[in-house]
Amino acid sequence: MADTILEIKDLTKIYGQGDENLCVLDRAQLTVERGRFVVLLGPSGSGKSTLLNLIGLLDTPTDGQILFEGKDITKIKSERKRSQLRLNKMGFVFQFDGLLPEFSLLENVAMPGLMRGKDEKKRAQKLLDQLGVGSMSHKMPADLSGGEKQRAAIARALCNKPDLLLADEPTGNLDAARKEQVFKDFAALAKEGLTVLMVTHDVHAADFADAVYTLENKQLTKTK
Repeated sequence: MADTILEIKDLTKIYGQGDENLCVLDRAQLTVERGRFVVLLGPSGSGKSTLLNLIGLLDTPTDGQILFEGKDITKIKSERKRSQLRLNKMGFVFQFDGLLPEFSLLENVAMPGLMRGKDEKKRAQKLLDQLGVGSMSHKMPADLSGGEKQRAAIARALCNKPDLLLADEPTGNLDAARKEQVFKDFAALAKEGLTVLMVTHDVHAADFADAVYTLENKQLTKTK
């Protein structure tokens, strides 16, 4: 039987109150197996980022459950505990790389380790090497291309050895060749045992995924 790392049950998210409310998710269902590259497709404004923010405990649902490694994480109310779960168990990659301009690539990637009181520069260099930008570890973000910075951002998200990598439109600012490279990177990471959940409107990502869901009309439908 497959090992399920993430399960969403009847997840609902409503913004606002009364006549002004906006329902983004309506009893959505999702199951993600460990070590899979899962792509969640949908047009802009469909609620993809909202779903990822709920899973990453950056937002709270109106109703429903989010089971991560068998535990309902929606019940975690302490922001300190939510932050610790994110730091120790999850990695995040966004459309904009978010690298700190005053630090080198190596220092940026090692930053999550410092937040845990660990010197992770050796691991940071290894990750940069693995993602093909190791020779640039001494450079500052301003000296890199968009694709190089995004691969460094992926390395940073992997620094603390997360169980789940959440990627929100990570290729939105990249050209076609660099987009495909990021998709290949995620597929390779999944083969090594990492679980990757990426939301995007780029249907080409489905070619590299183990499973694909589409978010439309507030519901998730498995299409691959």
